[in-house]
Amino acid sequence: MAKFKRIAVLTSGGDAPGMNAAIRSVTRAAIYNGLEVIGIRHGYKGLIEGYSKPLKVHTVSNIIQLGGTILKTARCMEFKTPEGRKEAYDYLKRRQIGGVVVIGGDGTFTGARVFNEEFDIPFIGIPGTIDNDIYGTDYTIGYDTALNTVISAVDKIRDTASAHNRLFFIEVMGADAGFIALRSGIACGAEAILVPEVKNQVSTLKSFLEDGFRRKKSSNIIIVAEGSEEGGAYEIAKKVKEDFQEYSVRVTVLGHIQRGGSPSVFDRVSASRLGYAAVEALLDDQKSAMVGLQNNKIALVPFRQAVKLHKELNKELLNISKVLSI
Repeated sequence: MAKFKRIAVLTSGGDAPGMNAAIRSVTRAAIYNGLEVIGIRHGYKGLIEGYSKPLKVHTVSNIIQLGGTILKTARCMEFKTPEGRKEAYDYLKRRQIGGVVVIGGDGTFTGARVFNEEFDIPFIGIPGTIDNDIYGTDYTIGYDTALNTVISAVDKIRDTASAHNRLFFIEVMGADAGFIALRSGIACGAEAILVPEVKNQVSTLKSFLEDGFRRKKSSNIIIVAEGSEEGGAYEIAKKVKEDFQEYSVRVTVLGHIQRGGSPSVFDRVSASRLGYAAVEALLDDQKSAMVGLQNNKIALVPFRQAVKLHKELNKELLNISKVLSI
């Protein structure tokens, strides 16, 4: 039996499709095990200021298909201070909350790790970010849905690109990581993919475009991660246009459309598995760790590793993208 009777769940940082499915899973798994569940609103800010509501079985009915998060999310500078974390701890003690499930990314887990170094209430994390850049898990909640959103948009753009002999630069999210750009680029047959992890890509891109023009390629789709070292899609398009006047260059920034929408089947099932696993981890007296997916199995990863270690792009996919773009 658990040493506590009540847990809390919150979402923090950027929202991602599937967060509601995770909230639902945490709530129902906890209730199944005889625990009460408190939903913390507005992330860590809610812990400090006491924004909360009880979650029941019926409260989380009919939310598995919704994007966003019913608990809302926010970034909280106060939680980065010892005083803010002490306020959060005092709130948890007043409400007799014995464990917390946090759904988010790097920043969320960093806060949870520091809190667990200072206080005795265990935190367990669920990776929820469309960027898929969390070490220790093959997939994060929201990544698959974001990919499907991107390729749906790019498929439509390719139709008009082919009709007008246009060169389209399409910017996707990924300020520090190219996971969305790489996988979506392969899936939509992009002629080139620019990611933050690979340097000096504009010169390579120009050589590729010269070859394509000689072969009279009618159109090109270039996927650009917003964090590319050469700048975003607009900046790169400007550099390329100088040397390729023959192309009609267009830029599309997909932006926050990638965060929204009903989660895919994969994200719904993954979120359900991870929510259940997070409750099991608390019941097993685990703390300061993330539940992740490794080779389609649940894995428990210390926050220290999830935050500090860098997740690498799949080198095989990088090579495949180059080979298939000829």
